[in-house]
Amino acid sequence: MSEASGEGLMFHPMDQFIVKPLFGEGPVHWYTPTNASLWMVLGVVGIIMMLVVGTRGRAIVPSRGQSIAELAYGFIHKMVEDVAGKDGLKFFPYIFTLFLFIVFSNFLGLLPKAFTPTSHIAVTAVLAVLVFVTVTVVGFVKNGASFLSLFWVSSAPLALRPVLALIEVISYFVRPVSHSIRLAGNMMAGHAVIKVFAAFAPLILMSGIGIVVTPLSILAITAMYGLEILVAFIQAYVFTILTCVYLRDALHPHH
Repeated sequence: MSEASGEGLMFHPMDQFIVKPLFGEGPVHWYTPTNASLWMVLGVVGIIMMLVVGTRGRAIVPSRGQSIAELAYGFIHKMVEDVAGKDGLKFFPYIFTLFLFIVFSNFLGLLPKAFTPTSHIAVTAVLAVLVFVTVTVVGFVKNGASFLSLFWVSSAPLALRPVLALIEVISYFVRPVSHSIRLAGNMMAGHAVIKVFAAFAPLILMSGIGIVVTPLSILAITAMYGLEILVAFIQAYVFTILTCVYLRDALHPHH
């Protein structure tokens, strides 16, 4: 992560986000197996292991794997029902899959030498656009043209309604942008900060000031790592609950 040179300590905290081919060198094409695709596949494998293998021996007294799977299931099921209503439960499998993919990608990215797919806007943007398209289609299919009432603030003074409608339309189409950037930005920022602190850890081997800097950097890394564990879950939760909010707007635009 760092190296000594004639100009001092050199490190590149953003190198960890470079998408590289798994085999050999060269340009990355859409069909090229990369470190990003590898860790996304590992995330899917982890989900399968938890939901299929972990619950294979279903019992009244659940095992650890079954307990985790049931806890995750119940947690997201309640979220969907509370936020989107009972009408939203038909979309529970999609929302549950979305949550598990994000949370597994986030947590696997905390492993040493791992790659965090959700730190890339290309990944989070696809997830956000799929949510945006899904809720928009659902809104028009279920409500028809009355779905447009979502943008018309009938409780506001008549003179302000056209202005507010324009603002509502803009904010609606900005949803996938904010939805995706929030997740990618938070994951990238935390990992970059950890690597910056990690670059100062070897200073004890290079200069006297390292006696002070190295212990502080190790303490900072530990604190940031603990914070990133919390952020990994919170960002998956935020992405999922916003999906539920958007779905509620599509199902009940008059509320």
